[in-house]
Amino acid sequence: MFNLSSQDRDALIGFLQDLVRTPSPSTQEGEVAQRLVEEMQRVGFAEVTTDRIGNVIGRIGSGRGSKLLYNGHMDTVDVTDPGLWPCDPYGAEIEEGVLYGLGACDMKGALAAMVYGVKALVDADVELGGDLYVVGVVQEEPCEGLAMRVLVEEEGLRPDLVVLGEATNLQISCGQRGRIELKVTARGRSCHASAPEHGENAIYAAARLIFGVELLAPRLADDAFLGQGSLSITQIESTAASRNAVPDRCTFYIDRRLTMGETEAKALAEIQSIIVREGVKAEVEVTEYRATSHTGYQCQSKEYYPAWVMAEDHPLVQAVARAVKQTLGYKPRVGKWDFSTDGVYTMGVAGIPTVGLGPGEERYLHTVNDQVRLADVVKAAQVYAQLAVEVIGAR
Repeated sequence: MFNLSSQDRDALIGFLQDLVRTPSPSTQEGEVAQRLVEEMQRVGFAEVTTDRIGNVIGRIGSGRGSKLLYNGHMDTVDVTDPGLWPCDPYGAEIEEGVLYGLGACDMKGALAAMVYGVKALVDADVELGGDLYVVGVVQEEPCEGLAMRVLVEEEGLRPDLVVLGEATNLQISCGQRGRIELKVTARGRSCHASAPEHGENAIYAAARLIFGVELLAPRLADDAFLGQGSLSITQIESTAASRNAVPDRCTFYIDRRLTMGETEAKALAEIQSIIVREGVKAEVEVTEYRATSHTGYQCQSKEYYPAWVMAEDHPLVQAVARAVKQTLGYKPRVGKWDFSTDGVYTMGVAGIPTVGLGPGEERYLHTVNDQVRLADVVKAAQVYAQLAVEVIGAR
């Protein structure tokens, strides 16, 4: 079992404060990436590199055997109104053992813990039977799985097993619903609003489709573990020459959450059937994510993220349970995330066994109360160290 010294605990907390105090909105992770590189080098990683999209990759191990990868994203959502925060979102203030600030829970606490889990292994002179990678990824918030796809498919680093550090309150997460973002465009014919009978109002056409979408929701597929699929219309916009003209186009966007067995084709077909039934001129398509990373890499990805589930009896899940039991003294619960993670690529697309374990509570994600208990960050570091030994062995 691995225990962090009081000196390492203080260093871990100081490092986490540095990460939280460094703004890192998606596509602007460069400064926090450099801080991560510095700390990885300082604590004794054998190799630290940055790939084309900006992922920071630290490695220790033998260079042979299994590859275990710990995943944590460096980016955060934006601060829309600092005045709504009860504290400075970049202050990393500590009160009664809890650190507050943007990214504390989502998920700089886990990323710091992973680095210090490796330090515990290095300090104990553990010779792993394979390779352990800690990867700080970019752009997870707007396009989960993108950075891992680049790492695996373009950089050629395909791990055998993946552990996501997203918040689980130090329990185990074995999956999540997927999601797809759909754009529906209804078309009409513009004319002067004083004589609407000469045109076709695209907003009216869209309204018929929107009502059909609402009726679809309760009929979506269900899954005993992940729950039912869902959908929400999140944005509507129309185009017309002026407010005195009948709109010739109305577009709305659907956030569609996918349970197991639901695919891109199924989600598209459901909306297409509504279009056909209502007899309106419209089309549906999957949206695309486009951005430039902080390294200059041009990112493009279809916004389809499949659901995934890991069996509770899978060896990786059982190894995480043993590591928690041995380190923290309790049998962790097995559950799922309500939100989406990089597992949509690692398990959902690439089929790499993936499981989640991290400090922090899901209820604080993307809120002005973003926070993490420092004792749990330390515990996570100790579990990550033990887990590496459980999974890839040591000599």
